Amino acid sequence: MPSSLQTVYLARHGQTEGNVQGRWQGQLDAPLTALGRAQARTVAELVADEPVDAVFCSPQGRAAATAQVCGERLGLPVVPLDELAELHHGAMAGMSPDDMERAFPGELAQRRQDKYRWRFPGGESYEDAVPRAARALARVEASGARHPLLVSHEMIGRLLQHHLRRVDVATALAGGHPQGVVYRVDVSTGEMTTLGEV
Repeated sequence: MPSSLQTVYLARHGQTEGNVQGRWQGQLDAPLTALGRAQARTVAELVADEPVDAVFCSPQGRAAATAQVCGERLGLPVVPLDELAELHHGAMAGMSPDDMERAFPGELAQRRQDKYRWRFPGGESYEDAVPRAARALARVEASGARHPLLVSHEMIGRLLQHHLRRVDVATALAGGHPQGVVYRVDVSTGEMTTLGEV
């Protein structure tokens, strides 16, 4: 892990209409709900007294909208990074699990057998996205930031944790990232603490 990064703050976008409907959005987008906008404000307050020196976000609108609230609170510009985009859900993007089962019978069962290597039809697997998450962190390091806030998504967020915490992928994939909380990772030790109420 790049040693010049000292603390990395990981946040997920606020709740979206797609989340409410139970749809897996991938690289599609949906607007934040009223709760999602409140969660963005919560994230901003959670990091307001932290030594955040840069804000980066996924290019997806839901993450950018959340990051913008944080940037305004911190007085920092928001820098979008394509590498922080959510895993590409391919032909399943925008579907609920029931939709997926009807359109692609048996695929979700295969996913449960090997969550790491299973690939969304026409999209990405976690395995595919591991190098992308590493490139995101390399770009953040190259910016000169030491205590950056990264606003992204649940799936790519797991892979950021994999790199930052130096845990195996099974451990990283077993976790989630609730909306409205921030994970603070000490890069030197890999220790992660939670800011906010889960």
